[in-house]
Amino acid sequence: MGAAPTATRLGFVSTAIGIDIGGTGIKGAIVDIHTGELQTARIKKPTPEGGEPDAIVGVVVSIIAELGDVPHGTPVGVCFPAIVQQGRTMSAANVSDKWIGLSAESLFEKALDRDITFVNDADAAGYAEAQFGAAKDRKGLILLTTLGTGIGSAIIYNGVLVPNAELGHIALDGHEDYERFASYAAMERDDISWKKWAGRLQKYYAHLEKLFSPDLFIVGGGVSKHWDEFFPYLHLKTEIVPAAFRNNAGILGAAALAAHTAGIRVADEARDLIEKATTNS
Repeated sequence: MGAAPTATRLGFVSTAIGIDIGGTGIKGAIVDIHTGELQTARIKKPTPEGGEPDAIVGVVVSIIAELGDVPHGTPVGVCFPAIVQQGRTMSAANVSDKWIGLSAESLFEKALDRDITFVNDADAAGYAEAQFGAAKDRKGLILLTTLGTGIGSAIIYNGVLVPNAELGHIALDGHEDYERFASYAAMERDDISWKKWAGRLQKYYAHLEKLFSPDLFIVGGGVSKHWDEFFPYLHLKTEIVPAAFRNNAGILGAAALAAHTAGIRVADEARDLIEKATTNS
């Protein structure tokens, strides 16, 4: 796809780098944040065995280097399978426990020598759907769930992300952690039919309806490609649709969130300059 595009157009961010870290693979690309299209080929590398911090950071550094001559001011978003609070990873899914409590955002920023935006992977997927996919231009309360090894979730309200919604871990129907009973992995483990699995999902989504009264459910994760196998068995008051993105959702969402955060930084810097100029005049 050629050389990396410039990061800005007339001072406004037009592209950003999105990095999606998973338990088995790490992916990255440059994204047009106006259209959600990849501006470079997607680069994917295996997650280092053990998933330790320094090893994963090294892979991310190599991916960004392979993206080409990326302008230093290009926003970078990194999504990760963990609860993220103030740049710290407070949990670890399918990676080393050394991530728990780690100042992960600072670790990446030091290695990359640039500011980054560090977010939960399901939050990034939800934001991608809100900006470019199934929830684009939709108002109200939107709940995205990703059905895979567990159940990831994201809450979007009028286009604004509410982070760290761990809705897969609710207690329901005698199960203290319902994702262990209703995830796609649970379906495969228990060797049950699509219809029987949909019965578990029905209880889950009906409970979320009761708690949140959402305007839209979005179902993501790799299983969304089998939508027609289980969707007919779901009977909900709320509209429910498959996610528009699967493989690239984390990349797109991380890039879009990074561009949004970069815009806030620029606005804050401009306001500070105006205040200083006013004070000194």
